[in-house]
Amino acid sequence: MLNETFTLWNDVTIPKIGFGTWMIDDNKVAKDVRDAISVGYRHIDTAQAYANEAGVGEGIRTSGVDRKDLFVTTKLAAEIKNYEEAVAAIDESLAKMDIDYIDMMIIHSPKPWAEFQNEDDHFFEGNLEAWRALEEAYEAGKLRAIGVSNFEQVDLENLLTNAKVKPMVNQILAHIGHTPLDVIEFSQKNDILVEAYSPIAHGAIISNKDITTLADKYGVSIPQLAIRYCLQLDLLPLPKTENIDHMKNNADVDFTISDEDMETLKNIGRVDYGEHAKFPVFSKATDK
Repeated sequence: MLNETFTLWNDVTIPKIGFGTWMIDDNKVAKDVRDAISVGYRHIDTAQAYANEAGVGEGIRTSGVDRKDLFVTTKLAAEIKNYEEAVAAIDESLAKMDIDYIDMMIIHSPKPWAEFQNEDDHFFEGNLEAWRALEEAYEAGKLRAIGVSNFEQVDLENLLTNAKVKPMVNQILAHIGHTPLDVIEFSQKNDILVEAYSPIAHGAIISNKDITTLADKYGVSIPQLAIRYCLQLDLLPLPKTENIDHMKNNADVDFTISDEDMETLKNIGRVDYGEHAKFPVFSKATDK
């Protein structure tokens, strides 16, 4: 599965499963990136907000795998909503990671995190300004693809209507128990690949009896079932773990969930995010 790819609308290929690095310390992440690459991952996802780009870059450079064989994503900080700051931030990410180009850079959120619950302001103009900087970096060859994260339909429509280059990706919170089919279907209809971060819901689905029953039926772990669920919805899952055995397990998803069981999983009730509910994205998902 780690060798399979999606093709973005600009013909750039991207591995179907990525390795997420959220909440991995900068002084630890290089080893985890090397471990992930050693077991076959070729898609690494980080962000300016994670404060670990330098370590991720080190892991990439010291992995022993040719740079051209890796797909590296980072994210423009959600608070950056003007052109000049975005231009500087793009160059800062390149410098921190110490790589010649970034495969994809995405706007981390349509709203600054402090405003994430604010339904009245979508920061349309600010997103267009940040997007213009990404477009220019894409055209200059600094970035091979550009996209967004946490964008709802109205935010996507702003770019589709007003921008020169449409997004290639929309990275959203999606997992069993929270599958926002409206934004998924709108994105896919517009040839925007949907990536699913936190596909295992930060472990929140591990104790769900219905999910456990289905995992047992297929003879797989709950994380494997969750990742396969995303793949069968044509989503690109980004599981995160610091355990190399779990890295291997997360990628061993060569099985098929039946249509009936997919419908069951789509209709699983809300999950409790526990300690992670304090983060804006999880809090908003709980509100829906």
